[in-house]
Amino acid sequence: MPIIIQPAQTADVLPITDLVNQFAAENVMLPRTEESVRQTLADWLVAVDPDAGPGAPPLLACGALVPLNETLVELRSLAVHSSQQGQGLGGHVVNHLVQMARQRNYHQICALTLREYFFVRLGFEVVDRWSISPKIWQ
Repeated sequence: MPIIIQPAQTADVLPITDLVNQFAAENVMLPRTEESVRQTLADWLVAVDPDAGPGAPPLLACGALVPLNETLVELRSLAVHSSQQGQGLGGHVVNHLVQMARQRNYHQICALTLREYFFVRLGFEVVDRWSISPKIWQ
C-alpha cells in the first residue's frame, strides 16, 4: 500500500478531528476542535493512501507541531488509525514531523505522552517535564 505522508489540507480538518477525538474518548489524547485544527493546519501532517477504495479510512495517521518558544516545539496529537497500528506508520509520521521541526529551525522537540517507549525507540529522551521552563506550561 503506497502510504503518503504530506501536509494537511482543508479537506483533512474533519478526518483529523475525528481520528484524534477517537483517542481522546479513550483518555489517551487531548481532544481537538475543528476550529483549532483549521487554525493550525499548516502545522499538521497526515498519512493517506491515495489508492484507497470506498470504505477505507480517509486518514491513516496524523500529527502536529506546536511551537512552545523560539527553540522548542511540541509534537502533539499523533494518532494512527486502528487498522494501521503496529506497522511502523506512527514512527514514520514522527520522523517527518522531526524533519519539519528542523526545517523550521527548532533546536528541540518534545512530546508529552503515555507511551514513552515508542518515542525512546525513535531517539527521544525521557526528561522530567519540570526541567522544561515553567513559562512554557503557562
